Amino acid sequence: MAYDDLRSLLRALERDGDLKRVKAEVDPYLEVGEIVDRVNKAGGPALLFENVKGSSMPLAMNVFGTDRRLLKALGLKSYSDISDKIGGLLKPELPQGFVGVREAFGKLGSMVHVPPKKVKSDDAPVQEVVLKGDDVDLDQLPALFTWPGDGGSFFNLGLTHTKHPETGIRNLGLYRLQRHDKRTIGMHWQIHKDSANHYQVAARRGERLPVAIAFGCPPAVTYASTAPLPGDIDEYLFAGFVQGKRIEMVDCKTVPLQVPAQAEVVIEGWLEPGEMLPEGPFGDHTGFYTPQEPFPALTIDCVTMRKRPLLQSIVVGRPPTEDGPLGRATERFFLPLLKIIVPDIVDYHLPEAGGFHNCAIVSIDKKYPKHAQKVMSAIWGAHMMSLTKLIVVVDSDCDVHDLHEVAWRALGNTDYARDLTVTEGPVDHLDHASYQQFWGGKAGIDATRKLPTEGYTRDGGWPEMVESDPETAAKVDRRWKEYGL
Repeated sequence: MAYDDLRSLLRALERDGDLKRVKAEVDPYLEVGEIVDRVNKAGGPALLFENVKGSSMPLAMNVFGTDRRLLKALGLKSYSDISDKIGGLLKPELPQGFVGVREAFGKLGSMVHVPPKKVKSDDAPVQEVVLKGDDVDLDQLPALFTWPGDGGSFFNLGLTHTKHPETGIRNLGLYRLQRHDKRTIGMHWQIHKDSANHYQVAARRGERLPVAIAFGCPPAVTYASTAPLPGDIDEYLFAGFVQGKRIEMVDCKTVPLQVPAQAEVVIEGWLEPGEMLPEGPFGDHTGFYTPQEPFPALTIDCVTMRKRPLLQSIVVGRPPTEDGPLGRATERFFLPLLKIIVPDIVDYHLPEAGGFHNCAIVSIDKKYPKHAQKVMSAIWGAHMMSLTKLIVVVDSDCDVHDLHEVAWRALGNTDYARDLTVTEGPVDHLDHASYQQFWGGKAGIDATRKLPTEGYTRDGGWPEMVESDPETAAKVDRRWKEYGL
């Protein structure tokens, strides 16, 4: 099973020699970010900064910085552990498309160990200390000023809780949070996110929106906040599925929301309709700065925490970063669900260098002319996959995770007059390359073998790939030690 809370995971990492305590004073202004970025890119350990300038609260960083640590945090031997469990729910009788995804999770919800479990405040460590009104001081929490061009200090791993004002369906999302002052947080809600929709509905109704932000949550909850689930699927249902047991939740003190009882710190507040402040710039996971824009400003009325809390954050910037393992987990976990929506897919890969949403490499068992183009269109219509800018389609005998093999296919198998599909559609809010915000150009590359029925008329048909003679290869295998190589 996954670890129930952050601190038990940190203790386990320390026992394994995979966590380093930093006792020297470190400055959250640029210094922490520089340290963490170097350690992450070197494949180094999780870090616990015990002496953060301006705060008495320790700061845990790079906790999910390697696949090994994220798998340990989630209690897994490999990412396929979860994808296999999800695949086991997807029976042949389930319909395809988004209905199939929802029915699969409906079956998941019937498992008694999955739905979240409410506990009393006395049993919730995160409410051991309660601060309200003038006692609230966000400056006591170690926010990071990571890159020189950032517009301020940010909390990068606060899990934001909202609920739809009309349906009551809750959402858990991970958004960057700019600390404007001691009681104000900037909410960077991109237009495609569910919480942004909740805020817009509340504003249309002339209502303020309750918000709760939790830090240092159980690892399965933190991961679930990043998962691209449909809007009516409860992230806490999925977190319980990943964790292998029910997530304990507690009612907030001042807003009608629930948060993880085992979190380290929770901040609670209300968003008034139309209250906006400039947010950013910010050195984002794309590796480029996103510009300053107006975003909703949250007034904090209450902070609850453990008696000796710690905060968890991450550093984002030019890949690779701690986003990498989280993105790879999503890629593997959601393959069975993507296959429901696009059953043609054999496997897929979202390269970290593309921020996981700029490029998708997809393999198919090609059956008919322009099959690759059909798959491209299906992907561009599949939930958050709609933001993919480049789709490369290869045959099923190509390893989509071997970028050298993919490049060889894409560069050698493509006639760009016929095999390149160019279109327009929505792009990520953070995309800086589109000539206007929110939509732009997309491309699909058909790198599959071409069929005579789709216009390939060369004499002899599509050529065979160069391969070793099997008998000779086996002979060389047997004699390899004799060669002294």
